[in-house]
Amino acid sequence: MDYTLISALILGIVEGLTEFLPVSSTGHLILVGDLLGFNSEKGKLFEIVIQSGAILAVCWEYRAKIFSVLRGLPREEKAQRFAINLVIAFIPLAVLGLLFGKALKAHLFNPVSVALAFIIGAFVILWAERREHTIRIYDVDDLTWRDALKLGLAQAFALIPGTSRSGATIIGGLFIGLSRKAATEFSFFLAIPTLFSATAYDLYKHRDVLSAADFDMIAVGFVAAFISAFVAVHGLLRFIVNHDFTLFAYYRIVFGVAVLVTAYSGLVKWTAQ
Repeated sequence: MDYTLISALILGIVEGLTEFLPVSSTGHLILVGDLLGFNSEKGKLFEIVIQSGAILAVCWEYRAKIFSVLRGLPREEKAQRFAINLVIAFIPLAVLGLLFGKALKAHLFNPVSVALAFIIGAFVILWAERREHTIRIYDVDDLTWRDALKLGLAQAFALIPGTSRSGATIIGGLFIGLSRKAATEFSFFLAIPTLFSATAYDLYKHRDVLSAADFDMIAVGFVAAFISAFVAVHGLLRFIVNHDFTLFAYYRIVFGVAVLVTAYSGLVKWTAQ
């Protein structure tokens, strides 16, 4: 296996394991891609494309719920409300991404900015977990459109690399009264339109960057992302039954500090600081 395929395999595993955990897949991909020297324009597009592998893992895990909603859309109020909530929650990130995405990529997609976002996000998680929880929503079907809008606004913070899309949505859910299970599952469902649309948009916009010769690289990354995401989703759902998200906050602090130390000590020659 050549170096490109090995890099694709590693990045696919990183994408799948981190996409649905509150630790920022984008942040990890920027850092790991930088270490692998896989941060060219093609490398960045590859990282976006393999997100679809991770999303398919969620689609497979929740296939019964998805098919139930699709079947019920013409006549069932619950299915219609669920679909409308996903659309409402999707809009803030889509609009803000179109308005500010390019500027954010130009200024914040670098290891040091990601490390700072890791650390700041960790303290937000600790704050959310140490405040008193008043749970009023235990199931994703009980969300109102106002709840969905608030979750969508929370997800929009993920435009800052290192914040974590799933983490922003989940912690936002805790702040507005969702149970950990409801917040986590809604972040999974919201990822489907969010990441599929982001993948399609970037793939169309940069369609000339990839070629047929890149098929093997994409296939390896896609499959690795699917398998590792499936494992991560199952693991997270089991984890939150008896644990909160504090462990992820400590991980973010350690990871972020390590990046800052290596950057300013010169131990690791990050390409963009």
